[in-house]
Amino acid sequence: MSANSMPLVSVIMPFYNTPVAYLHEAVHSVLAQSYKRCELLLVDDGSTPPCTDSALSLARLNPQRVRYLEHPGHDNRGLSASRNLGLLEARGEYVAFLDADDVWLPHKLAQQVPLLNAQPQAGMLYGNTLYWYSWNPAFSGRKRDFVPRLGFESEKLVQPPALLPLFLRGRVAVPCTSSILLRRSTLEDIGGFEESFEGMYEDQVLYAKMCVREPVFVSTLCWDRYRQHAYSMCAVNDPGKTLQARRRYLQWLETFLVEQRIDDPGVWRALREEQWVVRHPMVRRPLEKLRWLIWSCSDALPSAPRH
Repeated sequence: MSANSMPLVSVIMPFYNTPVAYLHEAVHSVLAQSYKRCELLLVDDGSTPPCTDSALSLARLNPQRVRYLEHPGHDNRGLSASRNLGLLEARGEYVAFLDADDVWLPHKLAQQVPLLNAQPQAGMLYGNTLYWYSWNPAFSGRKRDFVPRLGFESEKLVQPPALLPLFLRGRVAVPCTSSILLRRSTLEDIGGFEESFEGMYEDQVLYAKMCVREPVFVSTLCWDRYRQHAYSMCAVNDPGKTLQARRRYLQWLETFLVEQRIDDPGVWRALREEQWVVRHPMVRRPLEKLRWLIWSCSDALPSAPRH
């Protein structure tokens, strides 16, 4: 397959007042991909001038590959709405996402595209992610980079809806959004991201919609660095807020499964178990700590890419 016949990948990067240094590093990691058939859509979710101006400058410097998008009136509409705006404007056969404070490794697309090409049944693929502390010298000696236990020992095509109960029970690591690659047609068929669901778990809402309908290919390779910092949307240290978000996600999921007439016993059993857990916080907290301990103790760390 010639370079010009390779699928175009649309990379969607939403941002909202992201530190300029992070934004530049994320954009550079896309433009530096060894796979060149990609476009980058920078979706401004109502940022203030320093961040907006920086994104506009990046788009002007790379007009053939980078486009700047914003909501009407420069509104702030949330992460899911911003990703959907990027999807609406995407030209590629495949779609990938990168959070504006994270980075890709140089061969992410060069490795992912052939994998998805070779799995015509799969609507999505994902791999592992490096949880990245070493970008900040302040973490030196206190926290180290790690690659979580993925839950799969080899490359695997998972048929629907088998991934969903594994995600619910914490048996496998839930993918970071920056790790996934999807077919645009599949993402459009499932309705994209749920704009009414904002905050924690909005990525898992998308995965639930995908996992009940489409096979998903899981790779053991690591392609992205997930920057750990206090201002990340996922850096929530309030157990009450985390519990509330989990409960809201499970309520959404139950409604969704009923509407979609999903009657798989394994999915419903896993959902009921998790609903019981969130109703009993005294059980939930030690269970979550145990899951985190198991999940974060990775055998893959020595071979993980370093900053």
